[in-house]
Amino acid sequence: MPTLRLFAPEQPDYADQIRRLHALLRAGELTSASFKATGRVPDIVRNILEQVAAEGDVAAARLGSELDRARLTPETLRVPEALIAEARRQTEPEFVALIRRAIDNIRAYQEHILWRSPPLLERGGRKLGVRYTPMKRVAVYVPGGQALYPSTVLMTVVPALVAGVEEIAMISPPTGGEIHPLALALAGELGVREVYRLGGAVGIAAVAFGTQSIRPVDKIVGPGNAFVAEAKRQLYGRVGIDSIAGPSEVFVVADDSANPKWVAADLLAQAEHNPGSAILATPSRTLAERVSAEVEEQLKDLSRAEVTRPSLERYSAVIVTDTLEQACRYADEFAPEHLQIETREDDKCDARIGSAGAIFIGHHSPVPLGDYFAGPSHVLPTGGNARFSPPLSANDFLRVSSLIQYSGEALAQDGDDIIQFAEREGLTAHAQAIRTRIKS
Repeated sequence: MPTLRLFAPEQPDYADQIRRLHALLRAGELTSASFKATGRVPDIVRNILEQVAAEGDVAAARLGSELDRARLTPETLRVPEALIAEARRQTEPEFVALIRRAIDNIRAYQEHILWRSPPLLERGGRKLGVRYTPMKRVAVYVPGGQALYPSTVLMTVVPALVAGVEEIAMISPPTGGEIHPLALALAGELGVREVYRLGGAVGIAAVAFGTQSIRPVDKIVGPGNAFVAEAKRQLYGRVGIDSIAGPSEVFVVADDSANPKWVAADLLAQAEHNPGSAILATPSRTLAERVSAEVEEQLKDLSRAEVTRPSLERYSAVIVTDTLEQACRYADEFAPEHLQIETREDDKCDARIGSAGAIFIGHHSPVPLGDYFAGPSHVLPTGGNARFSPPLSANDFLRVSSLIQYSGEALAQDGDDIIQFAEREGLTAHAQAIRTRIKS
């Protein structure tokens, strides 16, 4: 039996199968499948948050020791700067050069898209505008353990630096006792001096509430497991967050011009995240069948085949469509984290799809370009959230303020209109704040 399910128009339940897959991914079942724990995640997280809020460093060290199999004390939560510097020195020079090339790419892109305050709109004694100022203090979460992604350091810290954030604290689980040296090396390369051996909901709580040794932050960014996502959800409002991220997704729109080996590799690259979702929509039945066969063949040689197969079987599919336009419509409805377009009409497809976290256009633009090197951050909306949430960027680290300045003459001209609005709403004090100025 093929690992990838194939949905074809001639199947009587074709539309229902696609609808069920869409609902499965939107409902967040992948997030629930990404951890193994007894009890309900919201209750577990709530208990952790309460302990850290009440006891600070003591609770963070106790819970961190229990959950990450580490020996932590309040005094060892912070990684010494000397250890960060040592990890940086121990990194191979060739890899340091690679890191710097990636940093240059990310910085160039983030500087290019950074919001800048436009000139004031001046209209007869009225000055209106907007001001962007960087946040003062943020935290970046870098996954560890089985989901080790040191590249997240680059994809979160560089945008914050471009925005002009003064203080950046990094938190990462010390699985087995210590943060991965590569994550520390990247932090050192970027000048991050404040790193804490804290992961999961414990780390999120510590930087959100603050502890005796950790000052609270304005915003927390970076992907994590179900406990990280739930902690961010519960703490939103006390602290800013980027998004409530789920497992990785890719949706590939392709026609018969696509290379089936390449498309299969693209699907496997996301499914190996365990769990992950990989979907191909194509009007070519031949491509669909060849990609399915290639997935089977390539899966045999993957080191993570055992954990990749369940993601392919449950959360992935090949969808045969009547037209390329229909394939694009499905992509827009799924609003995936990653969208790849591999067709003869890439520009037309791109124009038809408005909802996707990151769009990779053309046969030579696979998702790993964005994961590591191209420039845009790989911290992206998942679970259909691309319908309303953007990718992480330098702009997420800016505070935005409207600017309004009136002269006395301008207020006198607009005053009666404002008073009428206020009185119709029954807010007489609002009206009086205007009336006392224009009548005096």
